[in-house]
Amino acid sequence: MNPRIQAVQTTEDYRLLLQFTNGEQGVYDCSALLDFGVFKELRDKQYFKLASVDNGTVVWPHEQDICPDTLYLDAVKIERAS
Repeated sequence: MNPRIQAVQTTEDYRLLLQFTNGEQGVYDCSALLDFGVFKELRDKQYFKLASVDNGTVVWPHEQDICPDTLYLDAVKIERAS
């Protein structure tokens, strides 16, 4: 099983800054989702900023969510400075 999401922050350009439960960090670009079904609502930047973590994944108030495996596998990992 892949790590789950521990914390999330949003950016102005529809990216999620993710902290995973294994200590890794990554960036997931949501812009490709914005033309599809329930994700169209995320185009509203104020609504996009309402992202939070629930049960190990990223969710929004109107029940949009992204599979935590997708977030982990597709996020660009951020190297930590030593």
